[in-house]
Amino acid sequence: MSLNDTPRAMRLHIGLFGRRNSGKSSLVNALTGQHVATVSSVPGTTTDPVYKAMELHGIGPVVFIDTAGFDDIGSLGALRVERTRDAAKETDIALVLFSCMPDERAGVGNEDAFDWLERLQQRSIPVIPVIPVISRIDEGGGADALAEAIETKTGVRPVCVSAVTGAGIEALRTEIARRLPEDYRARSITAEVCASGATVLLVMPQDIQAPKGRLILPQVQTLRELLDRKCLVSCCTTDCLPAMLQSLAKAPDLVITDSQAFRTVHAQLPAGSRLTSFSVLFAAYKGDAPFFAESARKIAALPRDAHILIAEACTHKPLREDIGRVKLPRLLKKKLGEGIAVTVTAGHDFPEDLAPYDLVIHCGACMFNRAYVMSRVAACRRAHVPMTNYGMAIAALLGILDDVVIPGVD
Repeated sequence: MSLNDTPRAMRLHIGLFGRRNSGKSSLVNALTGQHVATVSSVPGTTTDPVYKAMELHGIGPVVFIDTAGFDDIGSLGALRVERTRDAAKETDIALVLFSCMPDERAGVGNEDAFDWLERLQQRSIPVIPVIPVISRIDEGGGADALAEAIETKTGVRPVCVSAVTGAGIEALRTEIARRLPEDYRARSITAEVCASGATVLLVMPQDIQAPKGRLILPQVQTLRELLDRKCLVSCCTTDCLPAMLQSLAKAPDLVITDSQAFRTVHAQLPAGSRLTSFSVLFAAYKGDAPFFAESARKIAALPRDAHILIAEACTHKPLREDIGRVKLPRLLKKKLGEGIAVTVTAGHDFPEDLAPYDLVIHCGACMFNRAYVMSRVAACRRAHVPMTNYGMAIAALLGILDDVVIPGVD
């Protein structure tokens, strides 16, 4: 992916799930009109999930997730199936493939596919559209009987396709477009905190974590959206904030800062200006802002031997003054005492068992899509563990959370 491409986390994630050799990779190639996935008659060709960023006509930027067969066997097969389950957490729309083979016309041999379709349909945070697909209809008859069995059992009419002849491919594209999640196109980073045409000041300290010559992703995405919404945008680093405020004809309607600069920016906030941070905005864009805010307000009441999990989406090499490994633990210990324990995870590492933790603090999750963040929110809710994010946690620890604009809360 080039620097000009839509970031993967902002693309619609379309997951393909099916048994080994059910035609998942062939279907990806047929949908995109390109050879982007390796196809073989050997079962188990696809091992770990393969992510392919593409443009799908009529829909826009998407990521196809080509998963390993959920009928994989052996010790390695079990690990591959576990990776397929993880991929389901990132999926915005799921395609579940049923094989149309001579001995499978009434659903026999497709029991696993029925189980997976039902499991995906039951996911409620966020709700995931699930499309059953009868694949490889060119290789045998019985598609009508299998379609009847699927519709009777699931209440959803499947789409019948052949990656070889192209039959049904356009119908499947149309069905994907029709089943887009309700809020897919409507979600906005800034719409709830400022009107179109508002004056907005971005305070963007460029510390050692920022790639040389570039802004970090949340800054880029927020800036792009504000420009698209015809806002009047000014930018500066934290040390230039006094000069920037002095140069403006009037106070900005909104100031968006890096959360690490909350204390400095809050102290200089002009009367009439509202304050938020990139991390807080992404808490609402990617996750559950009301739950995060409620959880942040519980920090002060945590026990002095609390065990806190800090979850980062990035897997970067920790640098000096790293926010997740150094700055947040320092603030937490200053507030709660040295007796607390802090565990840090990165990337897709996230504990299945959350019972040992009193609080989860997540990063802004610019590298994850909303479906994946919400799967972690759901896990915390099931375990009755509060979950917040970096921006809200820092604001709460500094005592300024009530002065911060939170989308969906204020």
